[in-house]
Amino acid sequence: MTIDSVTVEWPAVDRERAALWFITVVAVTGLLYVAWRYVGSVVLGLFVYYVTRPVLRRIDGRFESRTVSVALTLTAVALPLLFVVGWTFTILVTSVNDLLESDVFGNVEAFVQPYLDLTSLLSQLGAFTEAVIRDPSRLADVDFGSFAGDVVGSILGWVGVAVNVGIHAFVVLIIVFYLLRDDYRVARWARNTFVEEDGHLDAYFVRVDRDLHNVYFGNILNALLTGVLASTTYSLLNVFAPAATRIPEAAFLGLLVGAASLIPVVGIKLVTWPVGAYLLGRALWLDPDVVWFPIAFFAVSFVIVDYVPDQLLRPYVSGRTLHVGAVMLAYTIGPLLFGWYGIFLAPLLFVAVFEFGRILFPWLLDPSGVDADSLGQAEGAQTPSKPPSKIRDADISMTEGTQSLSAPVESDGPTVDE
Repeated sequence: MTIDSVTVEWPAVDRERAALWFITVVAVTGLLYVAWRYVGSVVLGLFVYYVTRPVLRRIDGRFESRTVSVALTLTAVALPLLFVVGWTFTILVTSVNDLLESDVFGNVEAFVQPYLDLTSLLSQLGAFTEAVIRDPSRLADVDFGSFAGDVVGSILGWVGVAVNVGIHAFVVLIIVFYLLRDDYRVARWARNTFVEEDGHLDAYFVRVDRDLHNVYFGNILNALLTGVLASTTYSLLNVFAPAATRIPEAAFLGLLVGAASLIPVVGIKLVTWPVGAYLLGRALWLDPDVVWFPIAFFAVSFVIVDYVPDQLLRPYVSGRTLHVGAVMLAYTIGPLLFGWYGIFLAPLLFVAVFEFGRILFPWLLDPSGVDADSLGQAEGAQTPSKPPSKIRDADISMTEGTQSLSAPVESDGPTVDE
């Protein structure tokens, strides 16, 4: 009995392609590692990109250079922020000046006098200063060792924090600038490389892009509308407010309420509750007959400033394809799980997983049961895949033996989707 030998022929291995695949895996792994090390800056840059992209759509096409349009977009977005920061600094300086000119320090001295003789301490300090002016060598008698070390350490620590924040801000600026300028090129390269146009993967990225726009830009728009509503409401309340319980800086307080509405769960309560407690304390201390106004402030803040935007504005400006409760849950869990950048990363992960389960997972289970065209064209969703208003020949890469990705195109306006 003989058994015929069976020869198994293994497919030939293209060593060059295998080496290139290995290099590709290493490069992608390195990029993912760097992105994760700076994940806060990356997701913050992505957030700012989706916030500024609709502004670019309004500006682009009016200038010859797309780079100029992007620079003007970033400037237009930064100016309101600089205005709010300058306004805050002005209010702070004014408040400190009013505090210094008031008699509050006299009250503080009267309070601490039984425990600390401020008058004697100030006189001794003045005598020492006068002695040092007459004889600077007296400074050698003072031991500045530990004190100077603590001061220098604190200064270096704050300088280090400032430098670190500046570096991350610069990284965010670079990410936003080049995403705004070259997003259509990235989408076009993907569709010509590994994504089949109008396929399931293309439909997935289209819907993720649209949902991220709704989640990011929609919440910023909701914060702006909430700030305007709060500023108007508090300014009108001040018309009827008694002198003892006037709302301090009503317009500026409204802007703070709008910014606080971005914070999950607590939201505007971080601003309205302390201010309401302050007004209630002044009413009880100065004139108990006007205690009605702090109560009215709490009621108006809850109904008009908090409830109305959350129930009417947020679902409208954030779109109706995502469950509002699920999005707010992502905003809530994100900071608890990842830290400060979780407020941007968690919605991104939620959208990616949600659309994967809605588009790609059913297709994986039954490739013939899902129509990619209907998914990709749903509700007019588009990705920034087409070039802007003008593309010059120098911007289009060409290689030997291949055609360019796209010929120069003239159109009336940009095709970058909001």
